Amino acid sequence: MSVNKPKRVKNKEITVGKTPTKDRLVQAAITRFYKEGFRNVGLDQIIADVGISKTAFYKHFASKDELLLAALDEKAQWLSGICREIVWQKGGPTAEGQLRAVFDLVEFILSQDEFQGCIFVRAVMEFPNPNEPIFQAAAANRHIVETFVLQLAENCRIADPQTLARKLCLIAEGAYVMQHVTGNKQTIDYARSLANLAIDDALGQSRTAA
Repeated sequence: MSVNKPKRVKNKEITVGKTPTKDRLVQAAITRFYKEGFRNVGLDQIIADVGISKTAFYKHFASKDELLLAALDEKAQWLSGICREIVWQKGGPTAEGQLRAVFDLVEFILSQDEFQGCIFVRAVMEFPNPNEPIFQAAAANRHIVETFVLQLAENCRIADPQTLARKLCLIAEGAYVMQHVTGNKQTIDYARSLANLAIDDALGQSRTAA
């Protein structure tokens, strides 16, 4: 069983003035929080970016934390969609090809001009208390990715798909950190090599067991 082909959504050209204020706030928050950190950015900065009053802001969100949660959720939805699209495009129809294409997704993320590391990891680093809603939201959204990779591993009929999924996610997260800290453009090559070794090992063990 392969991953279902994602439904393509036609891009709509929308002028900034016609974009709903709530959406503009979320996008401005993603940009600010991702570049400058969650705690470093004040609500006034985001409001100024969007060009609205505080009164208008509070019509959409009760607080900065509520906006932050909405920003994480929006980023998770984007990531979920791009995961499926790239895996389908790069991985082709086979389960193994789709599993290996996870690192085409990693390469895509690393190649973004605005890349500043994993937004969910950054969120849990700034809000380390597991009881905080922001920590919980970031951890849950990161889990979405691991679940997706697990599905790909299961499709390959690997004996221990969960272990492989966790290894691949760990390699990916290490790549995000290394690229962010060092700027080394060969990071994706190292990550892909390690991922392929892990996949080859898991496939080999499964075939031997069979």
